[in-house]
Amino acid sequence: MGMSLISRIFFAVFAAAFLLGAASQARPRGDERNAFSSYYTPEYLAYKERIMAEFAKAKPGKFSEFVKYRRKDNDKSMDQKVIALTFDACGGNHSGYNAALIEYLRKEQIPATLFVTGIWIEKNKETFQQLARDPLFEIENHGLMHRLCSTEGKTKYGVHATRNLGDVIDEMELCARKIAQLTGRRPIFFRSATAYSDELANKVAERLGMEVVSYDILAGDAMKASGKTMSRNILNGARHGAVVIMHFNHPELQEKQALELSVPELRRRGYNFIKLEDFSIK
Repeated sequence: MGMSLISRIFFAVFAAAFLLGAASQARPRGDERNAFSSYYTPEYLAYKERIMAEFAKAKPGKFSEFVKYRRKDNDKSMDQKVIALTFDACGGNHSGYNAALIEYLRKEQIPATLFVTGIWIEKNKETFQQLARDPLFEIENHGLMHRLCSTEGKTKYGVHATRNLGDVIDEMELCARKIAQLTGRRPIFFRSATAYSDELANKVAERLGMEVVSYDILAGDAMKASGKTMSRNILNGARHGAVVIMHFNHPELQEKQALELSVPELRRRGYNFIKLEDFSIK
């Protein structure tokens, strides 16, 4: 005998609730492919499948923010004291542009490495193109959607993370392709959101032709530190070959003031500013 009308209604409601809950657990945020659907071509999906197959049995490994990148031993730039200023542009709700900071770097002729996300590029296309054309700056990869790259879904500071190996490949490779398409140069470095990643994600980046870079000196702008505090952090941590991490997508923060205080002292100490590509093995 068939179900009663009440039973059928109850079953339909239960099934809808179950499917909605399952979809929410599978992807609790918007699907990246809704924003970048044209990127998921048959060619890319086949490429992604090959990469996933290569790492199918690999373990996630250590989850950390302190990844040491490799420097050249024979690069002439290493014969002098150098320090690298790197700036992230995260995107999403934080897709601003600190024009005053960038103009300060230009005025002082300070080379810098800019890590940008795909979503920041989308909201700042003209600005991005101007930065990419400026030889003072090196454009590198901060991920398509500013996801922390963990192959098992780990996160820090409440930042959205990739859920699995496939998401990690999307985050790294699709932003690399976007940057290459717009600039003619494929990025050689990758920095995950929050700078955290696991060892498997780092191996995937290497397979994709990029090296994961973290930092040596945390300036403190993400914690909304004052310019004076950030300057002190930079000067206290300064050493030959150090990488400083800051941001250039928050015009309300005091990165420019921090550099106005720290750059003259760094120069007095004999430091030269350099882009990452100028003293990496890549």
